[in-house]
Formats: sequence, structure tokens, C-alpha cells
Amino acid sequence: MTDFAALLAPADGQPAIGLTPVTKAGLDGWLGAQSERVRVAVAAQDFKAAPDSVVILPGDGAADWSVAAGVAEGSQLGPWALAAAAEKLPAGRYALNGDLGQAGLGWCLAQHRLGRYRRLEPKGARVLTTTSLGAIASAASEAEAVALVRDLVDTPASDLGPAELAKAVIDALGSQAEVRVITGEALIDQNFPAVHAVGRAASQAPRLIEALWGDAAHPVVAIIGKGITFDSGGLNIKPGSAMAAMKKDMGGAAHALALARLVIQANLRVRLHLIIPAAENAISGNAMRPGDIIATRAGKTVEITNTDAEGRLVLCDAIALAAEKSPALIIDFATLTGAARVALGPQLPALFANDDALASELLAAGMAVGDPVWRLPLWAPYHDMLKSGIADMVNSADGGFAGAITAALFLEKFVPAGVPWAHFDTFAWNPSARPGRPKGGEALALRASWAVLRSRFG
Repeated sequence: MTDFAALLAPADGQPAIGLTPVTKAGLDGWLGAQSERVRVAVAAQDFKAAPDSVVILPGDGAADWSVAAGVAEGSQLGPWALAAAAEKLPAGRYALNGDLGQAGLGWCLAQHRLGRYRRLEPKGARVLTTTSLGAIASAASEAEAVALVRDLVDTPASDLGPAELAKAVIDALGSQAEVRVITGEALIDQNFPAVHAVGRAASQAPRLIEALWGDAAHPVVAIIGKGITFDSGGLNIKPGSAMAAMKKDMGGAAHALALARLVIQANLRVRLHLIIPAAENAISGNAMRPGDIIATRAGKTVEITNTDAEGRLVLCDAIALAAEKSPALIIDFATLTGAARVALGPQLPALFANDDALASELLAAGMAVGDPVWRLPLWAPYHDMLKSGIADMVNSADGGFAGAITAALFLEKFVPAGVPWAHFDTFAWNPSARPGRPKGGEALALRASWAVLRSRFG
């Protein structure tokens, strides 16, 4: 893991290359205060202060130089404002002229790549010094959390099955939390039948991963993440194009783990209950079939109409477990439906919530920290689409209408009445690169959720 804490430092008067953020609106005023040499250099490099652009400026001495970085308009720097500069500039020590705002996150993450499977050319660290001392620690810890999500999502299923996901939880939380892992047939014995049904066909046994941390006298906050380490679709097998990125189907688990670690690091006043149902949705002679009726921990029966709608099955057992501890709040993350991507695209996670105050907090926090989410409705009349003639419900509605909503409504059936609950249907993936955000695994709604928890329980 990248040492993010080493990439941001307090300004201490030591030699550093100046870095000045400039907006388009402020460009003329800034240029007017510069020397003729600088103005010529800016014109020669056609610098217009467009966001993500960088210009090298000559200094007074032969070896002196500084940098101006184009940034978006705003009262403070956003999380990705300096990410392009961190990617483009050579190794060295840079002194920020102005307030850091939220830009430390992108400065750090622009310098992180998963190096497990290829040799990365060493570029050297770009260290940013700043007078915004309060922003350094939070930027580094959030960058570490985002990088954890990205690295787990980017790891292929050959190296990240349910067993490795359980180990990742133990490694990330260390001795600070009590971690319990229920494996294979023990899931039947301990009443997690839906998790077992989804994962029983895989060569690696499914698991229920549970961690507890914090003072039992504090409010219980349950954080749940879908941990399908690979999704073939089961007997309703996906086409190859839809299966190509299915190593990312444990992205919800990665988000939940990263959020749990932030909670522990900040010592929030909560009793944390992390739950990750982990399984591979595979195909073999004992695979779950369309038409099967499976049991769930909550006692409800489910008719399987589509084996590719498996994420909600493992999550319903996890939500039922969370409900047993009378939580003050439940948050779940899942790469649940393609319908959410059709509706909102890859950059906006769909938020469903049964509590308007919680939804409003999450929406506002997402905008404030540059991690936006978009609320979709828990439209009650669509419960009829989940009716079964022979079981309590089906796992997937016919017809393809409102797929993200009906998936959320399925989960809502397992949430206790009166308990605030937020469900994020997230993509967990960047289909193309942007500054600080390479193609591959991504954390979406993580920092918005963290901002709300920190505000409520910090």
C-alpha cells in the first residue's frame, strides 16, 4: 500500500517548488502580477487555466522554476483539483500556494497503482507541503480507504475468493475487532441458508464474515457489503461481455470494509457491526436452479426466478443478522443491478433509503465532499412485482422494469421497521481513466457515507 501520509506534509520553510492553483476567471489577474518571462512562458505553453492543465514557470535563477495548475471555479479546491498535477509533475517537493481544501485526496491517489501483477516504473514521490494542517491526516486516511477498495476490486477472482476476502478483513482490521468467519456447511447449521445456496456450487466454500468493534453501550451501526467474488450468473449464465468485469462483484464488500476501518481509526462512538456475505456464483451439478425455493435467515422463502439475481440473496441473510442487534443504522453497499447503471451511469451510485433525514444527509454530504450519490425511490406499488404464487416472494421481477428499485424493495423486506437504512447500488468501477482515477476499481459513496458517520458519531 502506498504511504499516503508521506505525500502530504506541513509547510516547514524547507526548499520546495511553488505550486499555484489558478482558475480561468482568475487567470488575467494572476498574469498581471507576473513577470514578463512568466507571461511569455504561459503564452508559449498555451496555458488557459483549464482544469487539469499544468504550466511550468521560469524563476529568477537558471535552475529555478515553479508550477501553475488550472483548477475549477470554487471557494475551495475539490478532491481531484490537483490530481493531474500530481500525475504529470516530476518527483520532488512542492509547496502549495493557498488552502489545500479537499485536494489532498486526489494528490495522494494520483500516485497509487496496484503493483501486484506488473512491474511499475519508479517515478518517485511528489510531496505536497501545505499550511492546511488539519486537512493532511483526513486526506491521507481517506486516500488509504479508497485505495483499499480499488486494490480489492482490481484483484482477480483467482487470487480473491471468499477465503482471501475473509483474510483481507482480518488483515485490515487487525486485532482491533472481533472477527468471526462461518464457512461452508456451517452456514446451514448457523442459519445462513441463502448465502449457502448462492455459493455452494463453487470450488471454494461460501462464507459469512462478521466483525464487531467498539463499546457495547454505544449505538449499533451495521455496515454490510455484498461479497460475490465472481459472478458467472449461475445457470442463468451471463454473456461473455457481461462477465468480463465480474471480479468486481465484491465491490460492496470492499466499500464496507474500508468504511469499517475508517470508523475504527477515528474511534467513533459506535458499536460497529460489519457483515460481509462472501461467495462465488458458479455453475456445477449442485448449483442453485431457476424454480428452486430457498429459505432465508429471516424465515421468508424465496422462489428463484433468475440465478443471476444472487446478490440480494446473500444480502438478505446479512440484513437479517444485522437486525438481531437492534441497530441504530444500517448501511449496505452492493454492485447489485445493471439497471442502476442504465439509469445513472458509472459515476453516480443509486441511493435507496427508508428515512428521509438519512437520505438528505447522504445527498448533502456527497455534494460537499465531491462523492455524489443520487436517490431513487422505494416505490411501494412495485412490491407487487416481487409476488410469488408458491413462496413469500421471487428474487427477480419479470419484464425488466425498475430493476434497481425492485432489488432494493426485495432488501427492504428484511429491514426491521423503524430502523434507518441506506442501500447503495454502486458500480465500483471506472470504465475510463480520469485524473487520480485510473480505469478499474473505484470507491463510490464511501466518502459520502463516512462524512455522515463522522458527523453523527464523531
